[in-house]
Amino acid sequence: MANSKRTLFLKRRQRVRNKLRKGNVGKVRLSVHRSNKNISAQLIDDVNGVTLAAASSLEKDLGIVGTNNVEAAAKVGAALAERAKKAKVEDCYFDRGGFLF
Repeated sequence: MANSKRTLFLKRRQRVRNKLRKGNVGKVRLSVHRSNKNISAQLIDDVNGVTLAAASSLEKDLGIVGTNNVEAAAKVGAALAERAKKAKVEDCYFDRGGFLF
């Protein structure tokens, strides 16, 4: 039986996350999600189960609503870095999810 694209995506996301957890216990996870129109990123503390900082191209103050390009990614990254400094996060590991970056 053939798996759907969504099922394969979810399986790939879990596989990536499980591999990352083994060597990064106690570190903050940088999770990135991208769609055709938007991009969002968040810093997640898996030990406590809380999001420490987040940024998205849907935010009105960034001025990039409805675009998913290099310029939007740079602005989202800069906003996330600023918020990470406020949350006193200095080190994280990249979780690409099910995407093939």
